[in-house]
Amino acid sequence: MKAFMDKDFLLATQTAKELYHGCAAGLPILDYHCHISPQEIFEDRRFENITQVWLGGENPAGGCAGDHYKWRLMRANGVEEQFVTGSAPDRERFQKWAETLDKAIGNPLYHWSHLELQRFFGYKGVLGADTAEEVWNLCNEKLQEPAMSARSLITQSGVTLLCTTDDPADDLRWHKALAEDESFPVQVLPAFRPDRAMNLEKPDYLSAISGLEEAAGMKIAGFGDLRAALQKRMAFFHSMGCRQSDHGLEYLMYSPAPQEDVEKIFSKRLAGVMPTREEEEQFKTAFMQFVGGEYVRLNWVMQIHFGCTRNNNTAMFRRLGPDSGFDAVHGGSPAVSAGAFLNALAQKNALPKTILYSLNPNDDEPLCSITGCFAEGGTVGKVMQGAAWWFNDHKAGMIKQMTSFANTGLLGNFLGMLTDSRSFLSYPRHEYFRRILCNLLGGWVENGEYPYDMEKLTKIVKDICYNNAVRYFGFDLETI
Repeated sequence: MKAFMDKDFLLATQTAKELYHGCAAGLPILDYHCHISPQEIFEDRRFENITQVWLGGENPAGGCAGDHYKWRLMRANGVEEQFVTGSAPDRERFQKWAETLDKAIGNPLYHWSHLELQRFFGYKGVLGADTAEEVWNLCNEKLQEPAMSARSLITQSGVTLLCTTDDPADDLRWHKALAEDESFPVQVLPAFRPDRAMNLEKPDYLSAISGLEEAAGMKIAGFGDLRAALQKRMAFFHSMGCRQSDHGLEYLMYSPAPQEDVEKIFSKRLAGVMPTREEEEQFKTAFMQFVGGEYVRLNWVMQIHFGCTRNNNTAMFRRLGPDSGFDAVHGGSPAVSAGAFLNALAQKNALPKTILYSLNPNDDEPLCSITGCFAEGGTVGKVMQGAAWWFNDHKAGMIKQMTSFANTGLLGNFLGMLTDSRSFLSYPRHEYFRRILCNLLGGWVENGEYPYDMEKLTKIVKDICYNNAVRYFGFDLETI
């Protein structure tokens, strides 16, 4: 029997152990997609206790801020909301999480939580209902040390660069302050996330347009004005080091309409008339086609996250807001519309380097096959599938995604892992991924499916874990 989460955790073969301990474990981290607050990085936030770090809770400014992955598990365990996101004492909330974790066998949160306890707090035991008091005291004492501030957590994790997720109307003041702060060696770059400007079906859409008007310094009276305002903001983001966008869609749609129809749809929404489903799809198609062309001009990478149905529990959405644990996998296949969407851009020479992330694991093979249709000489991976995302970033999901990637394309060009997290303790997710990657490669080698050539294998590991992302996004970093 193997020891619980020891140094060879998830490493089943000798080759896997050699690849991980001899290469992957020492590599830096490039976190090209996360939701960490740049303000909290600049202010070097500190945490009073482990509950603040792990669970967060109700935000006085409205909505919730914290780990909705954990919240979902606690609710599934019958925990009352006051202990999940509410006002119960932090010690009691932590106890409820520990009790929930006892039942989380097979869940990635079990592994992530213990990796974080090991790496940041030096705790080698097992967190559960019976050890919660011990862990609570240990973590809270540790959190008082200088090395447990937000900046220190990032640097001790070996992060060289991270990209936040930012609305076009954001003034990026914290990114500017960080760029000017020579005491912090990690690059913190913005990523352009224009969802609020696109989602005209949302009740707060007019408020989003008002904010964009103010940021761009212009009136938005038509779709042409919207495009001009977005161009202004893209130029500003580019000046601040932005080299990528990110988009969240329910599904990757393609429903083209004449320009005059799109103008009418937008004008109606400005007048307060909600769009039909058909009009929503037509507007979003036009929006995405426009920004795709702009990204080519700027040499940005376009990331698209889709396959998600959001805010399924209306009562809880009204109470807690978005991103609070009530989203689910969208069951539709994107293959046909994704191909049409990408093809429309390619026909106009307006297809940027693109990364597609689907929340539906059934999309792995269709997406990998679609990406191969848009390969282009001179560009490695013009369109490619991104890492297993959200409900899929567990052991089985990662293995499935990488196996599909390998079966239909070139795994050696894969861009590797990202945290997609709001927590400063999430960087062991990269370790989790790297162990799984090395075990997958090691298994193929020891099964005679790839030669035992450590020079080539080491290069593959370095590229997937770090170098490929440096090259693909064009970041100002040295490869390893």
